[in-house]
Amino acid sequence: MAVELKDLTRSEENYSQWYNDLVVKAGLAENSAVRGCMVIKPYGYAIWEKMHDALDKMFKQTGHQNAYFPLFIPKSYFSKEAHHVEGFAKECAVVTHYRLKNDPDGNGVIVDPAAKLEEELIVRPTSETIIWNTYKNWITSYRDLPILCNQWANVVRWEMRTRLFLRTAEFLWQEGHTAHATREEAIEEAIEEAAEAEEEAEEELEAPELSDEDAQLVELLVGATLVDDVTSEDGAFTLKKDTVLTRAMVYDAISHDALLLLTLGADI
Repeated sequence: MAVELKDLTRSEENYSQWYNDLVVKAGLAENSAVRGCMVIKPYGYAIWEKMHDALDKMFKQTGHQNAYFPLFIPKSYFSKEAHHVEGFAKECAVVTHYRLKNDPDGNGVIVDPAAKLEEELIVRPTSETIIWNTYKNWITSYRDLPILCNQWANVVRWEMRTRLFLRTAEFLWQEGHTAHATREEAIEEAIEEAAEAEEEAEEELEAPELSDEDAQLVELLVGATLVDDVTSEDGAFTLKKDTVLTRAMVYDAISHDALLLLTLGADI
């Protein structure tokens, strides 16, 4: 059914409000009763499915297989790799108990204090730690390599200032994690997949690649490029050493309106 957009805020007047109006009035998504989370409506989810299917086909054509890893990750896994969680430690949701019980005072249910976990569990903000803990059991020799796995999942990062699709406490994503016999093979794989994703963005999403001039606005390198480190002035972009990036622009960067980027990163 067509949606009336006559009351849509003009983007040149208030870009942020224009974006929110467009998402809501187009019936793509809406805020949920859970603070920071959104409901993706059927029309919006259909768009996600088309993107998912196109990327999934590409991944499988390049030899990758889908797998699924636990939503809950032991806190000790992050403790072993403290540098890995540093960027989003304040956004992690932590599970401390495993059971509820009826309130003796008749006020609904309460957390059962006797059901405290021996070790706290982190609700998946990203899966590197649990995946590589699993891979070590899969790899007994170089003959087991390469491992080319992709995961479609949801992740949780407790955002306080949210925006539909761009920044919510829970969101859908994919993450590919591959293991190789040599560093050179890993770099080749990362660059190949970044280039493939860039092609998909241009052909399937019709999102043009950022030019060198545009990319300077956000202090990122262009294309499937190996970079050592990228950090923006306001801290919006922080990448680990040896990262391959590809991105596409889906709005006018030259106008200095808020940039909306499709970004794929691969760490070596």
